Amino acid sequence: MRFLLAGALVILAAYGLIEARPLLMGPSLTVDAPVDGARYGDGVVPIAGTAERDVSLLLDGAPLLPDQTGHFKVSLAFPSGSSILTFVATDRFGRSVTKTRTIYVP
Repeated sequence: MRFLLAGALVILAAYGLIEARPLLMGPSLTVDAPVDGARYGDGVVPIAGTAERDVSLLLDGAPLLPDQTGHFKVSLAFPSGSSILTFVATDRFGRSVTKTRTIYVP
């Protein structure tokens, strides 16, 4: 009987860890575009990627709105010169992940 109870507790603990994994991991952010160091002759830069387990997604302090699956895609115009783009995804516990990309517009 003791082994059965111990086995059940181990199974319950493992299940709890599996279910809590997204909460323990924090937010995830993947930036597909732009590629770091890319040049954009016309100044129009495609912005695309995926954010998971986030409640806030910002690009240089302005909100980016992902769809229901976490994907975001937008095109923005930038002036001549170099720009550093800073993406920040934050989860409901205040944990954040930051990605940066540098682009050049001739």
